[in-house]
Amino acid sequence: QLQLVESGGGLVQPGGSLRLSCAGAGRTLDIYTIGWFRQAPGKEREGVSCISSTIVDGSTYYADSVKGRFTISRDNAKNTVDLQMNSLKPEDTAVYYCAAGAVAHMIRGLIPATDYDYWGQGTQVTVSS
Repeated sequence: QLQLVESGGGLVQPGGSLRLSCAGAGRTLDIYTIGWFRQAPGKEREGVSCISSTIVDGSTYYADSVKGRFTISRDNAKNTVDLQMNSLKPEDTAVYYCAAGAVAHMIRGLIPATDYDYWGQGTQVTVSS
């Protein structure tokens, strides 16, 4: 059984940066597609970024709203997938979740939440002055 734990959230001023980390326990993360999602109060959950499994091609994808500001990456030595978030805006405020999916084929963009098998508990990101 894979367990995911997010960390790195917090309060940051507009224009600032945060680095979220998704740590895996029980299994290695590099065989999974890992996605980051977020959910703001009163809004639906939305996909932010994903990275395909290392055994496929490790390709990365981003929502248009974060493209050029967020970067997803793997640290296989630590068994983590990180989300570097720069130039943060108030509209980035949300609970951020990571998820793992056993997707064994190439992907062409963000994949839906229903394709993920494991979810973390989330970490709060607040962007405010």
